[in-house]
Amino acid sequence: MNRRFVLTFAVIVMAIGVTTIGAQEAAPAAIGTELVKWSIITAGFALGVAAAFGALAQARAVHAALEGIARNPSAAGEIRGSLILGLVLIESLVIYVLLISLILFFIKPFGG
Repeated sequence: MNRRFVLTFAVIVMAIGVTTIGAQEAAPAAIGTELVKWSIITAGFALGVAAAFGALAQARAVHAALEGIARNPSAAGEIRGSLILGLVLIESLVIYVLLISLILFFIKPFGG
């Protein structure tokens, strides 16, 4: 177990080192304003939060559906249909956040 931890830690440190070695400073004209920087940071955090809570919501929905099917196997078809509809709606909310994040990343609607 200790060897696995050391190996995992070494891989993470090397991955961080490789990404910082390849980093290049941006040209002064491409830096933009503070508002653009914060909009990109906010979009990244919003996407992370939406993905995390979307995954939690999907896990709870699947858990509840499987528990319902286990209690009443004859209602499996109806439960399955409702489950798929619910999962589609949950995933669509995460995709909407992804769309807004991509707009903030590439279009920069606040200037810059």
